[in-house]
Amino acid sequence: MSATAPRTTETGSRSTGQQGEELRQHSEGTVARTIEQQTAKLPSDIFLWAALGSMGISALLQLTGKQKESLFVGQWASPLLLFGVYNKIVKVAGSDQLS
Repeated sequence: MSATAPRTTETGSRSTGQQGEELRQHSEGTVARTIEQQTAKLPSDIFLWAALGSMGISALLQLTGKQKESLFVGQWASPLLLFGVYNKIVKVAGSDQLS
């Protein structure tokens, strides 16, 4: 076994001490942890409704002849949906298992 290979138990899984060490090496910074704690308080469907709202507003702007504004607002949908996915991942899996 090489010096960098993880120690394994008889069942082939890593030992608890080594898992804790790996988590400490890959832990989040203070800013990321704070942001995740605050955004985890928001319901995930807020991001979905905001994305749908931006698409609706974009459609209305398009119908009123404001093409540039329509494109600007319509591009908000993708980032809002990504924020929603990130929010859900933070709630379900958490970013930092040590804290």
